[in-house]
Amino acid sequence: MSSDISATPTVAHPLRAALVVGALGVVFGDLGTSPIYTVQTVFDPHDPHPIAPTVDNVYGVVSLIFWSVMIIVTVTYVLLAMRADNDGEGGILALMTLLKRWITEINPRVFGILAGLGVLGAALFLGDSIITPAISVLSAVEGLKVVDPALHSWVVPLTAAIVFVLFLAQKFGSGRVGRFFGPVMVLWFAVISILGIRGITTEPGILRALSPMYAFTFVTGHFHIAFFALAAVVLAVTGAEALYADMGHFGRQPISVAWLFIVAPALTLCYLGQGALVVHDPSNLSAPFFLLSPDWAQIPLVVLTTMATVIAAQAVISGAFSVAAQAAQLGYMPRLRLVHTSDRQYGQVYVPWLNWFLMVSVITLVFAFRSSDALAYAYGMAVTGTIAITTVLFFVVARHRWHAPWWALVPSALILLTVDLLFFGANITKFVHGAWLPMVMALAAFIVMTTWRRGRLFVGARRSTLEGPLPDFLVSLRSRQGIETVDGTAVFLNRDPKSAPLAFRSNVEHNRVRHRHVLIVAVQVATVPRIDDADRFVKRDLGDDNPGIDGLTIRFGYAESPDIPATLARYRDLPAGVDLDGATYFLSTVEMRLSDEPGLPTWRKRVFLASSHVASDASDHFSLPREQLVVLGARIPV
Repeated sequence: MSSDISATPTVAHPLRAALVVGALGVVFGDLGTSPIYTVQTVFDPHDPHPIAPTVDNVYGVVSLIFWSVMIIVTVTYVLLAMRADNDGEGGILALMTLLKRWITEINPRVFGILAGLGVLGAALFLGDSIITPAISVLSAVEGLKVVDPALHSWVVPLTAAIVFVLFLAQKFGSGRVGRFFGPVMVLWFAVISILGIRGITTEPGILRALSPMYAFTFVTGHFHIAFFALAAVVLAVTGAEALYADMGHFGRQPISVAWLFIVAPALTLCYLGQGALVVHDPSNLSAPFFLLSPDWAQIPLVVLTTMATVIAAQAVISGAFSVAAQAAQLGYMPRLRLVHTSDRQYGQVYVPWLNWFLMVSVITLVFAFRSSDALAYAYGMAVTGTIAITTVLFFVVARHRWHAPWWALVPSALILLTVDLLFFGANITKFVHGAWLPMVMALAAFIVMTTWRRGRLFVGARRSTLEGPLPDFLVSLRSRQGIETVDGTAVFLNRDPKSAPLAFRSNVEHNRVRHRHVLIVAVQVATVPRIDDADRFVKRDLGDDNPGIDGLTIRFGYAESPDIPATLARYRDLPAGVDLDGATYFLSTVEMRLSDEPGLPTWRKRVFLASSHVASDASDHFSLPREQLVVLGARIPV
């Protein structure tokens, strides 16, 4: 288990190049397509707080967009947050699990607050992952209206069809999707760079907007205007949180290289080009991105833009899979069925249940809002909340991981948090105009995640009472009369190495038999993505008074598939006589039912029981062979 700043493996140059292209195809879709709607949304005349497209305002807005991207994406995420990886995994939950390593150094109440922030940030990201595919694809397909206004009626059904196909493709894995989408995004960034340069030639003076003085003057001199503009400027940084969450898919180095040398320059040119076009003729605000192209290229641009926004949706979908997988392994969501889609990148996962849930939710939003302008008001709240929480958690991690001095951390944190909170405050002004939507989604996800965590601890305590201490059970087993010993090997899976497996207890009490060779296997999930085989197995001494009964703890990283039979086959110190080929696997299970017993509020009990229905089958989760499996357990009132 490495504690280095980056755990991304060293690879050959061709693989790095392939990962850079793959990262372009998965990670940067959202950030890369923001120019389609950001400038247009800032100056939208239908906005509740409209901003006049004067020359000073345009220069100020373009400068504000550029420096917002530099501060939030380049500084907060690429230069800072991505260095705080959890053995290659990124995202808010990765930061939270890093904090667990220093739980003894952090005040328990403070840690509880930080853990709550981490779960809230993950919930906000999941809410954002529903809105992003809808607004991204809608904004691209709306380019048809620039080509021919008569095509307006086709926008919504065509968007829904594209979203449907995108989610169908998820089962192939983000790596394969990235290899297909990567070359498209290379073309996309080349095209928007050329379009940006074309726009700049109409008003070369727009290059002065790269100076931070224009952004500073705009904010300080016209704060009443600039503050409301931030609610739309934030659209330029949407996707930064997906960039961090997707780090486990491709690694820190390929993502950083792609951003610094391809994505950031292309976005800068495109925003400058749109600003120049608006300064040259304010009527271009109707669709500044599409109007950068000559008439003959508009149809090909709409096609390319649609493909790019499908890729933008892919970025947050991949991130949502990563967040859900981490949350499930850390005990904040039910055990979900995961499909690891790459042998080379452990972070590439596909979550079937979440995939179909997101698909239905996204298509519902498309038909409910019907335009990207309507969805834009709802877009910023979740993003800015996630960014602010990431900033807070990163600086706490920096303090405990690298022992950075307070005098250096506090000023830096205050500067970045001020920027984040200004964006969040500006988006609150859009609350009644649609910003409530991601907050409601995030609140629902937060309630489910915290309820599952509390319910799991509650049921775990009840289950421990039923199981009883393992040493006491083994003592009683030796003194029982009429217990037959049958030939063969029994492998009992156990969640807690200190307690007696329910299945073992039930087999003895009801069937009155035990196997000649018994292996009690406890499974533990670590707060790191992967465990080396040298550290994976911990033999437990159950005493000489229990011949034929042995204990073993198997440790898995939270990004690994806990394949018990395959893992046991790699264990070199199996007790004598244990036959894995003919072994019977015993799985302990509990049936939960609603009761009036104290512990959790009734509404939380109902949420917990409802959430349990999406949990994957334990035998599938542990890859237990069905023909060698016996399931025994008990009923627990909740």
